[in-house]
This record gives sequence, structure tokens and C-alpha cells, in this order.
Amino acid sequence: MEFIRTIFDLFLHLDTYLDEVIRNYGVWTYGLLFVVIFMETGFVVTPFLPGDSLLFAAGTFAAIGSFKILLLYPLLFAAAILGDTLNYSIGHKIGPRVFEQDFRFLKREHLEKTQRFFEKHGGKTIVLARFVPIVRTFAPFVAGVGIMNYGRFITYNVIGGFLWTTLFIFGATSSATSPSCVKTLSLSLSPSSSSPSCQWSSNTGATAKKQKPAPPPK
Repeated sequence: MEFIRTIFDLFLHLDTYLDEVIRNYGVWTYGLLFVVIFMETGFVVTPFLPGDSLLFAAGTFAAIGSFKILLLYPLLFAAAILGDTLNYSIGHKIGPRVFEQDFRFLKREHLEKTQRFFEKHGGKTIVLARFVPIVRTFAPFVAGVGIMNYGRFITYNVIGGFLWTTLFIFGATSSATSPSCVKTLSLSLSPSSSSPSCQWSSNTGATAKKQKPAPPPK
């Protein structure tokens, strides 16, 4: 039971533990990042997983050499696209009865919130929802229920996934290489210093602090 609780906590707060995970698991961290982003976008029951904050954290560590950006970026871009595609397929499989019956694993208020989002923004919801926690997870599911055909969905899916991963990952790399951030990072790398490194935040309000550099995955 304790092991399961530890794993759940790791997934739930991966953005916070990322430095430690890189040091302990090396190259396997890439796979863990892929799984969390895929699950956050791909399963309607896991909207609580980190999304924005995890992309930003990964970009920050890529900027200081803990990740190879040419591997990290396409990997997480693919996770975002595949996750939404799976979620769409699940919604298509369940169909309109999701709005007529009570499903224990679905929160009706989230479904109704996403439906209102669709009514207001139309197909652009798949793009805009990438930047709105909760709605991001439910939008492809609701689209699959019958609001949008697959051809139109996949177009918006690719555009939204591209914008989401690009803005957060490369926004983080730009922030982490700014003069003020580099100075802070340098101070935090000193063994005798207790000064924290650059901090990141997301729309979900998650924050994390890096105390010492993580070696790049081998």
C-alpha cells in the first residue's frame, strides 16, 4: 500500500520531484514524462496530473542540460497528440449516453463546463482547452462523444498540441537562460549556498524549486 501511495504521489507531483527523479532514474525520466503527459491528456479520469507545470519544469531542466531538447520536445509533443487522440476515441466509444447516465468515474460538472466551452468557442475549443486545466482533459473526450468529426478534431489536436508544448517548453528554456535566472542558478549550484534556483509556476498554481543540478540522462 505504501508503494502504491509513493508512486501516486510521484506522478501527481512529478513537476516538483523532477530534479530528484532525473538523478535517480536518468534516461528513464523521458519515459516517465511521456507517460504523465499522455495520461493527463488521454484519460478523462486523470485531470489532476501535472500538465502545464510539468512541461515548464522539463523545459527549465533542458535549458541547464539535464535533458536533450531535441529528444524531449518531440517526445512530449507526441504524448500530447496521442493522449488527446485516445481520449477522443474513448468518448466516441461511450457516445452520447455519457450525458444521459451517471458514470461514477466522470464528474458531471466537468462535462458540463467543457460542453459550455464548446458552445462558446466551437472547434477552437480543442486548441484553447490546451491552456485550461480540467477542460484540457475533458475537451477531446466530449468532442469524441459526437460534437466533432475525427478529421476536424485531429487538425485542431495537432495545432493545439504544437502550441501547448512549444510555448511551455521553449518559454521555460528562454526564462531559464535569462541573465537573472542564470545568476540564481549559479548561486544555487554552490554547495554552501541555500539560495533556491529559478522557480516556475503554471495555470494550475504548481511551483517547484531546484536545489542542485541534475546530471543529464545517459
